[in-house]
Amino acid sequence: MRLLEQMELLSYVVTVVGLPLAIVTYMLEQRKERRNEEEEIFQRLSDEYREFLKLVLDNADLHLLRREVSPQQLTEEQQERRLAIFGILVSLFERAYLLVYEEHMDKHTRRMWQSWEDYMREWVCRAEFRETLPSLLEGEDEEFTRYIRQLAAAKRDRR
Repeated sequence: MRLLEQMELLSYVVTVVGLPLAIVTYMLEQRKERRNEEEEIFQRLSDEYREFLKLVLDNADLHLLRREVSPQQLTEEQQERRLAIFGILVSLFERAYLLVYEEHMDKHTRRMWQSWEDYMREWVCRAEFRETLPSLLEGEDEEFTRYIRQLAAAKRDRR
């Protein structure tokens, strides 16, 4: 009978202590895994933006890295390349928005998102980008479209 009582006591200990400990451990592992996935997504997006900047450098004749560009006459071929590059950029921004942005972000996600918002703000400062934005946003995610239009409008209003 003593062995049976000891086993019953152990089962209570496992139930009272072990089960909650297992649940907490599982939740912590899930949170850690989710954080790692977020970091991986952010890293892939950052790599894509770096590749985008290489594309911009390869097309230096378009002067896309200059903040203040004096109006220049572009050939039809240059205009087409610039439009394609802006299309790639908008696509990258939309992907970042869909994968990173949340209405209510924790501190970690907010930090990741702010770097993308900075990139967007930097590009909407450029008149030639803002001018092509309406056509580039056709068919894009509605929430993303609203978000980047607000950034562009804020820049336009500050001028």
